Amino acid sequence: MSEDEATTTIQLKKSTLKELKSIRRYPRETYNEIISNLIKLAKESKTRRQYDEFLHMIQQAKMKELWDNTEDEAWEHA
Repeated sequence: MSEDEATTTIQLKKSTLKELKSIRRYPRETYNEIISNLIKLAKESKTRRQYDEFLHMIQQAKMKELWDNTEDEAWEHA
């Protein structure tokens, strides 16, 4: 058995265990499967958040270009 496949014993608060049980997708889903799924979701969320921040940064530059120009300022004082 590889080191990645070896099992360990971890301690969880009973409230954490209860929360894990509450998000089971099916009755016999293991805690390992639940935690692995949560890790996958966290990684996807992080990637999505980085993408959203990237888009926001690009949009900021374009909005500054569109709104901060002398033509618009001239109309304000017409």
